[in-house]
Amino acid sequence: MEQSATKKDKKTTKVAVAMSGGVDSSVTAALLLQEGYDVIGLMQQLWSEPGREKKKPDGDSEALQLAQKAADQLRIPFHVIDTRAFFKKEVVGYFLDGYARGTTPNPCLMCNRVIRWGNLLDQAVGLGAEYLATGHYARLERQPGKSVRLLKGIDAKKDQSYVLSQLNQKQLQHTLLPLGSYTKSQVRCLAEEHQLPTAHIKDSQDLCFLAGTDYTSFLKLYMPQVNSPGPIQTLSGEVIGQHNGLAFYTIGQRKRIKVSSPTPLYVLGKDVNNNALIVGGAEELGGDQLQAGCANWVSGITPNESFEAEIKIRYTSAFARGLVTPQGSDRFSVDFEQPLRDITPGQAAVIYVGEEVVGSGIIEEMGSPTREKPSVNYIERAK
Repeated sequence: MEQSATKKDKKTTKVAVAMSGGVDSSVTAALLLQEGYDVIGLMQQLWSEPGREKKKPDGDSEALQLAQKAADQLRIPFHVIDTRAFFKKEVVGYFLDGYARGTTPNPCLMCNRVIRWGNLLDQAVGLGAEYLATGHYARLERQPGKSVRLLKGIDAKKDQSYVLSQLNQKQLQHTLLPLGSYTKSQVRCLAEEHQLPTAHIKDSQDLCFLAGTDYTSFLKLYMPQVNSPGPIQTLSGEVIGQHNGLAFYTIGQRKRIKVSSPTPLYVLGKDVNNNALIVGGAEELGGDQLQAGCANWVSGITPNESFEAEIKIRYTSAFARGLVTPQGSDRFSVDFEQPLRDITPGQAAVIYVGEEVVGSGIIEEMGSPTREKPSVNYIERAK
C-alpha cells in the first residue's frame, strides 16, 4: 500500500472510502481497515437513465445493496449521499454539451474532478475524514515538503492514472489509492480472503449513467437536436453522401459511413457550422500536433519550457512520444514524433514522464504544423 501522508496514529485518522458496490472499492476499505485506519463507507447515488438501473424488489439498486453488504461484512459505518441532481447537471450535462459542440467528451474526467473529489470529498471532510480513498488503479507518492506525485498503477492493463490526471494538489493531499500497487487478480483474491460479497462482481464496461443502453440511443433521447442529417464531404469539399448526425461519429471512425467507395473511408473531422462530416482515406487521417486547453499541471507548477514526454490521447490508446510546449498556465501543444490517426477533440491528452503523470488537458484541435518545431529541453519535475 501507498504510504500515508502523516505519522499520526492511524486509529485516529478517519478515511472515507468511496464505495460503489464493486470489488475494487470493497477491497480498498478492507485494506485500509487492515492498516489500522478508522474507516467509513460513502456511496453516492448517481443519476442514470430512468427504468434501466438494476433494482431489487425493495427499490434499492443492486449496487447500493452490495455496497451495504460489504460495509456490514467489514463492520464499518455506511452513508448514502444523494448526488443525482448534481451529477446529472455537471457530468451528464458535460457529456451532452460536448457532443452538441461536435467533440467526443470523456465524462469520467469531469466526474472525478467535480463529483468524487469535489462533492464527495467535501462530504467526507464534513464527516470528520482526513482522506478520501477510492479503488482506482494508480499510485501516489508523498515526500515531506514536496508535492504529491501521481503515478501509474502497477497493473498496466488496469492503470487508471489517465482519468485522475485532472486532480490538483489540494485534492491529492487528501487522497489515498490503496490498489495502485496490486494487480486485478490480486484484488480478486483479497476479496475472497475477506469474504466480501463483491468478490465475483464483474467490472462495469459502460458509462455508469447509460445503464446498459448505447450512447447513440441516449443522445437521441436526451438531445434530439443532434439527430440532424447533413452532408458527407471530402477534404476538397465534394459532397459524396449524407450522415445521420455529427454526434454519432468520432475521429478515425470507419463504421456507419454509408458511402460507396473503392477504398475505405474514415472520419477526418467535423464542420459543426455547416453540419458537415469530413471523410477521406487512411492516408489523409490523423496529424502530428495537437492543441489542448483546460490544462492541469499536477504539481501545481507550470513548466517554463518545452520538454519531451509520453502522451496518451485516449484512455485506451498507446503512449506516443512527443514534445510538450506549455502556453501559459492553462494551455499546451504537443508535437508528436510520429503522426497519430485518432487525435480527437474532447478527449484528454495526458502527459507522462516515466511513471509520473505530469499534467493533462482537453484536446481542442489537431494539425500538422508547418512551423519549425521548437528545440527539445529536458526538464526535471518541479520540486
